[in-house]
Amino acid sequence: MTLTIDPHQIAQDLYHGQFCPMFIDGKDVPALSGEVLNVVDPASGRALATVPRGGPEDVDAAVAAARRAFEGAWSKFTPYDRQEVLLRIADVMERDWEKLCVSDTADMGLPLARTMGNKRRVIGMLRFYAGQAVALHGDVIENSVSQSMFSFTTREPVGVVGAIIPWNAPTAASIWKIAPALATGCTVVLKPSEDAPLTPLMIAKLMQEAGVPDGVVNVVTGTGREAGARLAEHEDVNKVVFTGSTATGKTIARAGVENLKRITLELGGKSPLIICKDADIDKAVPVAAMAVYAHSGQICIAGSRLFVAREIQDEFIEKLAAFARGLKIGHGLDEGTDLGPLINRVQAEKVESYIAAGKAEGARLVTGGARPEGESYEGGNFLEPVIFADVTDDMTIAREEIFGPVISVLPFDTMEEVIARANATPYGLAAGIFTRDLSTAHRTVKRLKAGSVWVNMYHAIDPAVPFGGLKMSGYGKEGGVEHLQAYLDTKAVWIQTE
Repeated sequence: MTLTIDPHQIAQDLYHGQFCPMFIDGKDVPALSGEVLNVVDPASGRALATVPRGGPEDVDAAVAAARRAFEGAWSKFTPYDRQEVLLRIADVMERDWEKLCVSDTADMGLPLARTMGNKRRVIGMLRFYAGQAVALHGDVIENSVSQSMFSFTTREPVGVVGAIIPWNAPTAASIWKIAPALATGCTVVLKPSEDAPLTPLMIAKLMQEAGVPDGVVNVVTGTGREAGARLAEHEDVNKVVFTGSTATGKTIARAGVENLKRITLELGGKSPLIICKDADIDKAVPVAAMAVYAHSGQICIAGSRLFVAREIQDEFIEKLAAFARGLKIGHGLDEGTDLGPLINRVQAEKVESYIAAGKAEGARLVTGGARPEGESYEGGNFLEPVIFADVTDDMTIAREEIFGPVISVLPFDTMEEVIARANATPYGLAAGIFTRDLSTAHRTVKRLKAGSVWVNMYHAIDPAVPFGGLKMSGYGKEGGVEHLQAYLDTKAVWIQTE
């Protein structure tokens, strides 16, 4: 990608250590406690801004605003009105797309080429659900009680939605939660990660500019333990949609039991990517690499368990290592960067502990794992991309979600064997397979226990296609028409005609 902008200057103009308030009921507000959180650039350690450390009382205020809007101004918007609002949001976000992407990259490190490449997932999602807003309908049902009774269903918004998003995709995650909520007539309280809260605040202001009434979209910044926990358990929140770790997802699910709120969870993964002996190696190598390295491994669908047919294992590892060594590590705002930083020092040290565990348990470190040296890396949380060979299924690096740039190569001998091993995990978010044999592809796809399966590719996501996991990777879908159902209640209506 050739940049026509100066992203570093845009980042400096956007964030220069200032205070960025929360957005509640159409207004910029501090935390009631007055406390703040520091937000830093993970690639440089530069202070970007401070945000309010919102607590339970701030969440209460945001939920109350969302409830007022749901029962008030927003309830008077027709499906056509909601469609128009979503289309206007798409237009203003497209207008400011470069700024939004620079904000995301500065805040959480993903290379700018990739944040800008998410346009279809974001702007496309808004326009997709704009179309769906006017397509919601119930059914006329021929009942068996009496011919004099007329029965039908209506679809109505569930109410106030609590949306809790991770730091690794602030813009995309915000829109994937907000767009279906607005399409169906719900209102939203969004809690972004404390590690990357800045872009969601920008988005809220753009939505206000696009004509979203006060209180329909609210953003509360703060920690998960304080603000997130209160939002998950709040008695006046009708639905919670969460993307993040499996451990936190379990906590949210338990919190929702008290008032039986609806829950959608998109959680962690330990996804298998299978390279068959007939695979096109030259095509598979860069895809397999970037299935993990795309965000320095900080993606829930990372294909970090790389199963390679034993017949081609040596050649594949050699080419994979060469590809990994050729990747450019650097600030996400620098042109040509392939791998940005890990989100913070704690995460970098956690990944290093996994690398140490891999070595200790007998895996062979093929390449990577060191901190790159040089002036440009000072203050950042950078790590060279890692490849382990001679990995066995029982090793820690093969079982646990690392959330870092670590690929574990596991050899296999038969398709029956590899399918069983691929499924032998508590997770079920994603999977992939490379093969030239269509029959092998179809048979394998059917047997892999994952919410998304890619064949001779990886990491494709589209607004019209549902996305979500199985097993400990969560439940419910995001994207597609299916996602709308989670934001709607079905009401049965009976009319006596005689």
